[in-house]
Amino acid sequence: MHFYDNAPETVLLVFLIITFLQSGIDKVKDWGGNLSWLKGHFADSPLKNSVPLLLGIVTVVEIAAGLLCGIGLVHLLLYGKALFAFYGALASCLALLMLFFGQRIAKDYEGAKTIAIYLVPAVFLLFLLQ
Repeated sequence: MHFYDNAPETVLLVFLIITFLQSGIDKVKDWGGNLSWLKGHFADSPLKNSVPLLLGIVTVVEIAAGLLCGIGLVHLLLYGKALFAFYGALASCLALLMLFFGQRIAKDYEGAKTIAIYLVPAVFLLFLLQ
């Protein structure tokens, strides 16, 4: 067991697993509600006609990030290998950058600030795993 040697990475991976699996699963379970809210949120933006496609892409990337972080956590703890964890952290950063871009395009600067807060631990994890 490699927990002691990888405690910061373990905590950050669990943080990202919770973040992205919860978010992705919520989008799947309440697709209609999320789509409706996002159509309103992006109504005055250049993305207004692409909301369903973009929601699908973000959902897939979020779920992939959560799953890769989960697989990466197991591999890190059992085998001391960080490859999947690295890809999970990278996918997490990609998902957050996509969400950040959307918030900026929608001129939701408060929402963008919130996304930036999540990006800091994700980038730090990427740094630790490289």
